[in-house]
Amino acid sequence: MADPQTPDDERPLRVLLIAASQRRLHSCPGLDSKARALMHRMIGRLPAGWQVDHEDLGNEHGKARIQSCNACVSSSMALCVWPCNCYGPKSENQPDLMWDLDLYGRLARADAWAIIGPVNWYGPSTNLKAMFDRLVCMNGGNPRPDLIDKKDTLKAQALERSPEWQELSKNHLEGRTAAFFSYGDAGANEEVDGVPKKLVHPEWFEAKAQPPEDRAYLGLVWQCRYSGIEAPDALWKHTTFGAGKPYADDQAEDLDGETKALALFDAWTDAFVDHVTVKGILPDIEDDERKARTTTNRDKVRS
Repeated sequence: MADPQTPDDERPLRVLLIAASQRRLHSCPGLDSKARALMHRMIGRLPAGWQVDHEDLGNEHGKARIQSCNACVSSSMALCVWPCNCYGPKSENQPDLMWDLDLYGRLARADAWAIIGPVNWYGPSTNLKAMFDRLVCMNGGNPRPDLIDKKDTLKAQALERSPEWQELSKNHLEGRTAAFFSYGDAGANEEVDGVPKKLVHPEWFEAKAQPPEDRAYLGLVWQCRYSGIEAPDALWKHTTFGAGKPYADDQAEDLDGETKALALFDAWTDAFVDHVTVKGILPDIEDDERKARTTTNRDKVRS
């Protein structure tokens, strides 16, 4: 694993780690997630000179949730504002975790992201998918809501048709690196040879043709690539924990017994370090962070 050295006149590399399970220790179900445990394991392997930010998207009683995307882009790309102005921080009627955690700013501030999460029914967790749905605006979103009176659909459609739009629309987080590590359980002890045990009518479909768990994050990877964010195959990995075990025996506290899977995770972490080190820091990142500030509820942000 590389140990980067940066000149005194350069800022350190900045990375953001995200644990994407819904589970939290201090909320239902009262047990911590493997994603959170793996995130902290990764932090312990990162170079001491890096600035490491980390966040847990898990649910917590009384805490805001990531609000759903309103699909503004389907009406007009110019109606989809960067950063999202459908919601804002500290809202009393639509509290939004994306803004309350300043995720737009923190994603912009980092040179690279490492995202760790489970596979839930052949796809990413609800919280992680909601976050990426809300990041549709990083690909070509409108940085000038003043030109459309914040959210005027007809003005947005006119702007999108104008020559001016070609200058405004861009990939706002261009150049960052995104790494993904997902994990599943291969059906735990609910399957035999890839077929669910409880099927009353197995003849209705070919159970062994179920989607592979290791491709569950495919959509997120390609959303990044489409948005100018580097997501190399070498930094997109998947492993299995708890195959054949009851779910009760596949908890964060049981990870120490998963030596093969943990070795794969550690190798992924080391590959992330090497890739990000070679790539180095991104220019103008402070400007990107400034542009990722909210244009909604600004009075509440100042207070």
